[in-house]
Amino acid sequence: MSEHASSENPYGTPTTAGPEPIPSYQVLMNRVVRTLLRVPGISGIVGKRLMVLHVVGRKSGKVYDVPLAYTRHGDSLLIGTALRPWVKNLRAGDPVRGSFGGEPRTFVPVVHTAEADVLRLYEIVARDNKQNAKYNGIGFTADGSPSKADIYQTWQQGGAVVELTPH
Repeated sequence: MSEHASSENPYGTPTTAGPEPIPSYQVLMNRVVRTLLRVPGISGIVGKRLMVLHVVGRKSGKVYDVPLAYTRHGDSLLIGTALRPWVKNLRAGDPVRGSFGGEPRTFVPVVHTAEADVLRLYEIVARDNKQNAKYNGIGFTADGSPSKADIYQTWQQGGAVVELTPH
C-alpha cells in the first residue's frame, strides 16, 4: 500500500480497481514507439501524443529512453504516471532531454506527488487522453468528466504527475 493510503476516499467510491499492472508486452511496445519516433514522417504523427524521455539513472549514470504519452498544458507538458523507477531518477533542478521525433529538447522536470497537485493536474491529463486515464485507473462520470474518486485512488496508489517545462 502507498504512503498516501487512507481508509476512506473523500470523493466517493472509485469506478475502477486503480492503475493497471504493467503488461508483459510493454517492453516490446516501448521498442516499437522508440523506433516510430525515429522514422521521418511517421515521427511527426506519433510525436503529437508520444515522446521519448531520456532519463539518466541516479546511481548508474546510464541513459534510459522511456516512451511516454504527454498532454500539452500551457508551455509545459504533463505526464500522468505511477511512481515508476524512471520517475525516481528525475531530480529537481536537473534538466532532462525529451524527443518527439526530431532533435531532443531540454526540459526542467517537476514531479508532483502532493494530493492537491495530483488531483488538479491528473484531471487535465485524463480529459486530454482517455487511454492514459484508463491505463492509470481513471474512469469517467456520466457527464464525461474524469472521476475524482478514481484520480484520488490513483494518487493513493502512488500516482504522480510529471511536469516538463522547456529549458
